[in-house]
Amino acid sequence: MNVINHKPALLVVASTFPRWEGDREPPFVFELCRRLVDAWDVHVLAPLAAGARREENMEGITVTRFPYFLKPWQRLAYDGGILPNLKRRPWLAGTVPFFLAGELAAILGKLQSRRFAVVHAHWLIPQGLMTALALLLTGDRIPFLSTTHGGDMYGLQGWLFDALRRFVLHRSAGITAVSRAMGASAVALGARPEALKIIPMGVDLQSVFIPPAVPRGGNRLLFVGRLVEKKGLSYLIKAMHRIVQRHPDVQLTVVGSGPEENRLKHEAATLGLSGRIVFSGSVTNAELPPFYQEADICVFPSGDREGFGLVLVEALGCSCPVVATDLPAVRDVVIPGRTGLLVPEKSPESLAECISGLLENPERRESLGREGRQFVLVRYDWAIIAAAYSRFLEELMCRGTDGCNS
Repeated sequence: MNVINHKPALLVVASTFPRWEGDREPPFVFELCRRLVDAWDVHVLAPLAAGARREENMEGITVTRFPYFLKPWQRLAYDGGILPNLKRRPWLAGTVPFFLAGELAAILGKLQSRRFAVVHAHWLIPQGLMTALALLLTGDRIPFLSTTHGGDMYGLQGWLFDALRRFVLHRSAGITAVSRAMGASAVALGARPEALKIIPMGVDLQSVFIPPAVPRGGNRLLFVGRLVEKKGLSYLIKAMHRIVQRHPDVQLTVVGSGPEENRLKHEAATLGLSGRIVFSGSVTNAELPPFYQEADICVFPSGDREGFGLVLVEALGCSCPVVATDLPAVRDVVIPGRTGLLVPEKSPESLAECISGLLENPERRESLGREGRQFVLVRYDWAIIAAAYSRFLEELMCRGTDGCNS
C-alpha cells in the first residue's frame, strides 16, 4: 500500500552538506533541514564528492548529489569551501564552468521530477544564481528563497558579481541574511526590504552546547575555525607572545585545519610558543562542546568581514566568555561588557591587553559567560531558528501560484 505524503515538498540547494555520517564539514544546512522534516518533505541537492553516495536518505531528508567532472577532480566544494579551494588550487578554476552546468542541470532535473512548493538556495552565488536561471528556463513560478551567508556577498568582488547578486536578489521571492550587516549589504544591492528577513543559522543550545558540569578555573584560551588568513589566528599568535609574559601558564588550543596550518605552526615556533599552543586539528561538531566547556576564554580574532560568527554562539552556549574583533556581524552576538568583549581588528596588542585583563578577573569571566548564554539561548537555539525558517517558507508557499492548498 502506497503512503501519500501530504507535506509540501521543499527543494534545498547547497554546496556545503555532510558527505556522510560524522563528516567534519559545517553541518548548519543539514541541521536546519532535519528540523524541517516534520512539516516539509525535504529534498537536498548538493555536489558529489569522493566517498559520498549519489542518493541517500539522511534522517528523513532525501539527498541527491550531482556529479560535475571526472571523479578525481571533483574537488571544488567541501574541505573549506569553494573560494578557499580556488585560492589554494588555482587549477580548479577550470572545473567551475562544469560545476555550474552540472548544478543547473541537476536543478532542472529535480524540478521536472516532481512539484516543489518552494526552493531554498543557500548562497547567492552559485546556488541562488543557478536556481534563478533554472526557474527562468522552465518558466516555473515556484517561489524561491535565497540565503546569503557571507562569502557569497563579500568574497566575490567587482561589477560582474554585483550584477549577478542583483539578478538573484531581484528574482528571489524571499531573502534571508544571517546577520544585520549582511541584510544591509543585500538592501544596498537592491534587495526589496519587504522580502528580506534576518535569520541566522542556529546552534543546539538545549542538549549539545551547554555549560560545563564543573566550574572553570585556569588560563586556557580557545580558537575554533578554519585555518585561513581571514580568520585572523596569526594576530592571536602574536598576541600570545605578549600574554605569556603576564601569564606564563597560559595555553591556547586551536581547533580547526586549513591551508594556513603549517605557516601558523611555524609562526608559533618562531615566537617560542610551541609549548603554549596546541593544534588539535579539525573535529566533528559533536566533538566541539568539551573544548568550549574546558576553555576559560574563546577568542575570535578574525581580520576580515564575516557573515555571522556561529562559533561565538557555540561558545556562549557553553557559558564560555568571548573576546572578538569588532566587526559588523559580530555585533549581533557580542554586546560589549555584557555578552563579551570587542577589540579593534588586526591588533595583536589590543587582543593581548584584553585577554590578559580578563584572565586576571575570574568574576567578570563568569558574568560574561552566564549572561552570554542567556542572550543566545532565546535568539539562536535551533528550535527558534528552524521555526522562523519554516514560517517564512510557508509564507512564500502561500504567495505562490497555487497558494497554500498546493
